[in-house]
Amino acid sequence: MRNLLFIDGAFVESLRGGFLDVLDPATGESFAQAAAGTGADVDAAVLAARRAFDHGQWPRMAAASRAAILRRVATEIRANLEQLSVLEMRDNGKPLKEARWDIADAAFCFDYYADMAEQVEAEGETAVDVGDERFACRIRKEPLGVVGAITPWNFPLLMAAWKVAPALAAGCCIVLKPSELCPLSCAELARYLHDAGLPPGVFNLVTGLGTEAGAPLSEHPGVDKLAFTGSQATGSRVMQAAARDIRNVSLELGGKSPFIVFADCDLDKAVEWSQFGVFWNQGQICSATSRLLVERPVYEALLLKLKEAAERIVIGPGDQEGVQMGPLVSELQCCRVLEGIASGIASGARLVTGGGRPSHLRQGYFVEPTIFADVATDSWIWREEVFGPVLCLHPFDTEEEAIALANDSRFGLAGAVMSDDLARCDRVAKALRAGVVWINCSQPTFTQLPWGGYKASGIGRELGRHGYEAFLEVKQITRFDHTQDWNWYQPLVNQI
Repeated sequence: MRNLLFIDGAFVESLRGGFLDVLDPATGESFAQAAAGTGADVDAAVLAARRAFDHGQWPRMAAASRAAILRRVATEIRANLEQLSVLEMRDNGKPLKEARWDIADAAFCFDYYADMAEQVEAEGETAVDVGDERFACRIRKEPLGVVGAITPWNFPLLMAAWKVAPALAAGCCIVLKPSELCPLSCAELARYLHDAGLPPGVFNLVTGLGTEAGAPLSEHPGVDKLAFTGSQATGSRVMQAAARDIRNVSLELGGKSPFIVFADCDLDKAVEWSQFGVFWNQGQICSATSRLLVERPVYEALLLKLKEAAERIVIGPGDQEGVQMGPLVSELQCCRVLEGIASGIASGARLVTGGGRPSHLRQGYFVEPTIFADVATDSWIWREEVFGPVLCLHPFDTEEEAIALANDSRFGLAGAVMSDDLARCDRVAKALRAGVVWINCSQPTFTQLPWGGYKASGIGRELGRHGYEAFLEVKQITRFDHTQDWNWYQPLVNQI
């Protein structure tokens, strides 16, 4: 399987003609190739998007026409759900069941923003009374322009949909650069958009390495907005590139999210949600609730239940029946997670279970579900994002202490609280410095709600109406009634 770039409505090879191997994380073996795009390909893609936006029909098209194309894409994704899920599983390593959830969510995202485009157009411009009858003022919203989108490998098609669907719905044109580790489902998306009747240049796909394709896209002067999801380090470089030309930027970065468990809750439910919060998708989740703060009276009891539950998790290739956790995405990511675990051991944290590769799996990038107890709050493994199946526990005695420990982080993407006292849950939810807070659960994500973080976890919001308006410019239009006295400003001058 060889996947090409998609530029100006056509599938093309990279101008340099190179390809990158795509590896199956369960075996470490190559099973496909993707075109290795470079700066020259980015130039061509941005030029195509620029033409389509500045001179083409897409930004000027009625919302209903754009929505029809997005709905055709959603229909095509659903029609190919099983094929895409298998592709995503082989590309990323996640269990097939989880891949199916992701693909279904991506289809919904296109339908949702098709509806949003029609809704916002129907609302029309907003009139504003400024208290002076000589002036008629209104606010209108217009497509922002050409978007450079850089997406990660942990939810390949879904993270692309979070950016592509609202950008296209808003009337923008886009150049998408997916992770070189998992580019295949985005190549399929390019086919669906093409077959749905999207005009040339409106959507462009450049696969390739971050240094060869991602950096040129983030630095390209023809891009009006950069939308990035990934690590804080790379997000910082993207923001620096945007700052040089004063361009719009949105960043969805990492996290080290807390989960506060009070003693009055059902411990079995706490185990279930704690596991889902950090072991789902092999822990490769920016919002993973990997800092588990447990009220002291139930600390050891919950720890024992967590250990027993983690050791029951079935690990293996994502297409095997009953598998609950697959491999990490790459050998490099596997090594990074194992280094993080070694750091936890060196810091004196108590290793309760896991900590290495499963003995029964001799190939692939697998890591056992790992739990640390009594983790020092100044240790690396407590404060930094591991991005793997590693859960850290620390006890607390009071609600105030729990909130202080939870907020003692440079990150602020998500947080969770579990208690049968809903008034207390509400207090804690309001006190947490995070963009997403879950009560008595962890990780449910809805397209209709805004997604993004405080502090070093990012800038801006995706999803919901916020995610749509992130791709719009706001313009005020003020009209003076020319039948009125033209020298309307003289009284103001006299006052000055």
